[in-house]
Amino acid sequence: MNPTGCQEEAVVFACEGEHLLGILSRPAIAQPSGCGVVIVVGGPQYRAGSHRQFVHWSRALAEAGHAVLRFDVRGMGDSTGAQRGFQALDADIGAAVDCLMERCAGLGGVVLGGLCDGASAALLYLQRQRDERVRGLVLLNPWVRSEQTLSRTYVRHYYLQRLADRSFWSRLLRGQIALQAARELIGHLAAAFGRRTPSTASPAATTPYPELMVAALRQQPRPVLLALSGNDYTAKEFLELAEVNPDWAGWLAAPHVHRLDLPEADHTLSQPEPRTRFEQASIAWLAQTSAAAPTAR
Repeated sequence: MNPTGCQEEAVVFACEGEHLLGILSRPAIAQPSGCGVVIVVGGPQYRAGSHRQFVHWSRALAEAGHAVLRFDVRGMGDSTGAQRGFQALDADIGAAVDCLMERCAGLGGVVLGGLCDGASAALLYLQRQRDERVRGLVLLNPWVRSEQTLSRTYVRHYYLQRLADRSFWSRLLRGQIALQAARELIGHLAAAFGRRTPSTASPAATTPYPELMVAALRQQPRPVLLALSGNDYTAKEFLELAEVNPDWAGWLAAPHVHRLDLPEADHTLSQPEPRTRFEQASIAWLAQTSAAAPTAR
């Protein structure tokens, strides 16, 4: 029992010959929710997350009645195996879902939650594995990086602000801004608004991962909580993609998608106020999702 009142234990489970370590947070109440949560950690970090972000989140969810598993993927933290990118985590996520379902009898399904490329990995898992146990998704600042969206984001949210700043022009005329900076701006403009070169490779081999992500959302609709930080270029880049891609725009407008804007938040919710707001919103959203999830017999 930790100071927050939920029960926690370390668990070790198998994944393709390797051993993954996770922390299982259980509610202290007698009748937990029928919907568990698997937190997919994004980026080169382990199960605690930046600023202990995933520790706070999992304990808040457990106190609200949900069994939660946060874990180290292969090659990270205390898990064995070789490190791999977010596009190759299907086996890790599937093993974590198996572990949570086996250790928490009565669960009717799970919600996958992830930050950044952890959110992307959860969607790629759903698209490729079509796991019916996944009842919903919590996506925090999903990663959809491409050269075009990155450049559009920098042009709109960085360079345009600088071009509107009188001190920028003054420094430029005095030679205090290097020519390299101007070249970088021109490069971003070309990438942001230039045409893409058509690929001659097979479509299956060249489908960009954001298209696979939105395919999962379109073909296998699930309740989604989408949380976007206002002070984060990853979130801004996601919105840039949604603005120009009709599939993403249509998904954002779907009734089963709940969007949570956190204007003052940074990428990892390092400040207590936006972190708490996100936790409370996810608890409220999960209460609705849990009510719709059947209980296993």
